[in-house]
Amino acid sequence: MRAETDTALAPGALARRDKPYPYGYCMEITQDVVINLRARNARARSSAARAVSAFLKHGGAATMIWGVLRDRYFQNAIQMGSLYIDVANDSVDPNKPKVEILPMAESGLELVRDVDHFARIAERYWGVRCYANIALPDLAPLFPVIIVDPLKHVLLQSRTGYMMRLLGGDGFRKSEQWLKTAPQPPAEVVTGLRQNCPADILATNPVATREAAVGACSALRQKVSTLDGAWIEQMAALFDRVPEVRILDTPSKPVPLIDMKRTNARFITSEAAAAA
Repeated sequence: MRAETDTALAPGALARRDKPYPYGYCMEITQDVVINLRARNARARSSAARAVSAFLKHGGAATMIWGVLRDRYFQNAIQMGSLYIDVANDSVDPNKPKVEILPMAESGLELVRDVDHFARIAERYWGVRCYANIALPDLAPLFPVIIVDPLKHVLLQSRTGYMMRLLGGDGFRKSEQWLKTAPQPPAEVVTGLRQNCPADILATNPVATREAAVGACSALRQKVSTLDGAWIEQMAALFDRVPEVRILDTPSKPVPLIDMKRTNARFITSEAAAAA
């Protein structure tokens, strides 16, 4: 299946950080294999496909997962029953085997625990600096992190289904704690981000303070019954309209080995509810 994915993706894959496919294509490779897995399950012609089909028909599960691998980096993979299946094991180091299959308990994959955990891995893996999102307080409960990457690009994080469920699931208390204690972004980062935002987004974010960002979390806790799928989609749409800006006079770390956009960082499918 991975060979079929390579045949489909490699011809049109652009180099990332001047490195050829499969470098940086972890998410796309995993998604494609999951799609092919479902198609094979429907046909179930080979003995292997029939075995997988029987497993799924009798209550087994196979799903795409995302988390922190061995406390070093973010990783997309597949969990099938109790197995961890990494079908893009060579997407950072091309000398590694293309596929790695391990018992989940031995994989070293863990879920992101809170915003501080996400920020710590992001800084280590992507070589970025993470700050509290005080620039756009209305978005801070769901997107509490501002990152400055090695090329001085400023972005919000993180538009992932998992992170939004994590933060909404406890009434945004994890976001609130991060926003209370995380480093405040340099003034030029806040100014640059706000100056380039659409007017309607600025209208709902009249001030840029830590207090406003923290207050937005507690305010949403009083409205938990209204935080449905439509609200999630609305917030995701606002996220997409916040520009990526470049600020030259900000501290950064050395350029990392991975393009942060090619993880699950900005990938989302619709969610049923923030507090689900």
